[in-house]
Amino acid sequence: MTKLMLHDQAMGLRKLPSFQAPDSARVFTIAGGKSRIGKTSIVVNLAVALARKGRRVLLIDENPCHNNICTNLGLRARFDLLHVIYKDKKLNQVLLQGPENIAILSAMRGIHALNKLNPLEQDWLVRSFSELTHSVDIVLIDTAIAGTTHVLPLSLASEQVMMVISGSAASLTGAYVLIKIMSQEYTRRHFLILVNKAGSEAESFAIYQNFYKVARQYLSVTLEYAGYIPNDERLRSSTQLCKPVLETYPSSQAAICFGQVVQNILRSSCPDKYHGGIDNFIQRLIQTSHLSMANFMV
Repeated sequence: MTKLMLHDQAMGLRKLPSFQAPDSARVFTIAGGKSRIGKTSIVVNLAVALARKGRRVLLIDENPCHNNICTNLGLRARFDLLHVIYKDKKLNQVLLQGPENIAILSAMRGIHALNKLNPLEQDWLVRSFSELTHSVDIVLIDTAIAGTTHVLPLSLASEQVMMVISGSAASLTGAYVLIKIMSQEYTRRHFLILVNKAGSEAESFAIYQNFYKVARQYLSVTLEYAGYIPNDERLRSSTQLCKPVLETYPSSQAAICFGQVVQNILRSSCPDKYHGGIDNFIQRLIQTSHLSMANFMV
């Protein structure tokens, strides 16, 4: 990776392939500074690419029901994280099964309830997720667009944040503001950058370099180029069909680029403080929910 100092809901995980789990799952949040940047489609296709490399993937979806991962895949979630928090359902009962045995968790309502949990409820949630320790290698989070004054806790708790940008001024401005808030108010210093809707690899890297130069001048952060996704009509066509482009057009330039991005993010290093697996991630998520929601209320 180039471094520039940058369907059945009840089935859940039971159909995930069983092989030896790694020491801990890696957790990546995919974020964007504006709506309609193509973030959800990116998350779905990255998950498929990871699954085809033998990784067992959990998608956590924070977006509203009209524009989320389930909609993107033609699925319907009857239950979500809030049902687990209230002990109405166990975690494996609320997980949807997507393509390539990907597990999908709808989490928007549950995330907003985290800062209200008492210690017993917090412990229950951590123990619920610890059951996934031997079933999940990679967690990808499709975080909601939070606006320019608030950072959602999923971004703060993740091992890595990958910011999706394009050449549009609104995309670049929104991404810059989010990185500024996370770096200056929450001391997150490292970000992966993915350029979407690029005309070519050269164009994508030029967009990245210009963004990097501004961030380097005004922010104390490290940006890492994760790759690009081309402006490919076959990707849009696949999205309309509620299918990943890796399934409908596996030889397309978009599908090839998703494979390259996956190679890059798997090679990215994990900061020491984020080691410890999925249960440690949930503990961090609960802690950051109090911090970020408190700042949101100010």
